[in-house]
Amino acid sequence: MTQKTTSATGLYLDHAATTPIITVARDAMAAEALIWANPSSPHKEGRASKARLEKYRRNILDSLKWDGHILFTSGASEAIAMVMRAHKGDILVNASEHEAVLASSGLRDRERRAIRTGLDGDTKILPLAKDGRIDQNALQDIMSNSARPLCAIQSVNNETGVIQPIEALGDIIRLYEGILFADCSQSAGKLPLPFADMIAISAHKFGGPPAMGALLVKDLSLLTPTGGQEQGYRRGTENGPYVAAMAAALSHGYAWMEQARELRSYLDDAILSMGGDIVAKDSNRIDTIASYRMPNVAASAQLIAFDMKGIAVSAGSACSSGTLKTSHVLESMGYEYPEQVIRVSFGPETNKDNIDSFIAVWRDFYEQHR
Repeated sequence: MTQKTTSATGLYLDHAATTPIITVARDAMAAEALIWANPSSPHKEGRASKARLEKYRRNILDSLKWDGHILFTSGASEAIAMVMRAHKGDILVNASEHEAVLASSGLRDRERRAIRTGLDGDTKILPLAKDGRIDQNALQDIMSNSARPLCAIQSVNNETGVIQPIEALGDIIRLYEGILFADCSQSAGKLPLPFADMIAISAHKFGGPPAMGALLVKDLSLLTPTGGQEQGYRRGTENGPYVAAMAAALSHGYAWMEQARELRSYLDDAILSMGGDIVAKDSNRIDTIASYRMPNVAASAQLIAFDMKGIAVSAGSACSSGTLKTSHVLESMGYEYPEQVIRVSFGPETNKDNIDSFIAVWRDFYEQHR
C-alpha cells in the first residue's frame, strides 16, 4: 500500500508544514497501541513496554547514525525550549530561525518573560547574506566576543530550503569553544545529521506522527535535570505508540530524495520560464522545499487561487502563515518582495503529474494578473 499525495480535497504540496503519516508508521503505531502499557510501571506489561521502547530508541539512533543520547519530546519546539532553558550564557541565533527558536531564545517579548528572564547572557543575531546563508565572518567576530555561547542554527530553512554550511560553521563555533545546537526538523530523515552538540528533530516532518520529536544530545550536562522519565530530563509518560511510529518512519529511509531532486529542478525551470523568481536560486537548497515569487501578485491571492483548484501550498511557515504576516525569513535575507512569495514542498510520493498540475494553475493565474 502506497502513501497518497492528495489531501482530502486535492493535491498536497505542503510537506514542510507536515507530511501525512506514512503507511509503515501508521501500522507500527497501531500495533504498539494494541499492547502498550506504561513503560514506568513495574509489572510484567510495563516492563515489556519499556523493553520495546528501548528497542525503538536504539532503532532511531541507528537510523540517524547518532552516537549520543536521545530524549523523546512532544516535538521539536519542546526540544528547543529544553535547550534554551538550560543555557545560562550568551545565545547566538540565526536570523532566519524558526519562530520556536526566536521565541525561546528571548527574541519575542512574551517568551522572553516566560523563559529567559533572570538568566545570564544575551541573545545575539547572526546576520544572513542575500543567499540565505550565515555570514561566516560575522559569526567569527561575534564568537570572539562571547563566552562559550550556545549557537542555534537551523540546518535547513523551513521556508526557502536553504542548507546552511553547518560543518564550516561548526568549525568556527568549536574554535571558540561554543556549543552548536542544530534544528534539523526539515532535514532529519532526508539528509545525514550534521556534527553538533545537540539536535532537535520532529517526527511529523518525515512521515511520523505529530506531537512527537526528540532532542539528541552528546553531553547530558548541557541540560538541566527535571526528574521523571527520559533519564531524568523530561517528566511524563512515554508515548510508546508514537515512538514506534517515529522509528518506523525513519527506517523507511530517504532514497526518494533523488526523485525529489528531479522534481524540484523541473519545477524551478518551469517557474523561471514563466517569468517567476526562485528565492535563493543559487544557494544550496534541500530538494523538498522551494519558495517562488509570482511578480506583482500577492501571496494571499495566490494561496486562494491554488486552494480553489484543490492544491495545498503555503506562504512561509505554517506557524505564522495563518496570519499572512510578512516572512521574517525573507526579510532577514533582504529579499525585496516577500509579500509575493509562496512555498511549495514535496513528500515521498510527490510525482511529476502533481508538479504539472501545479505549473498549469500557476501559469493560468499569472497570465490573468501580469
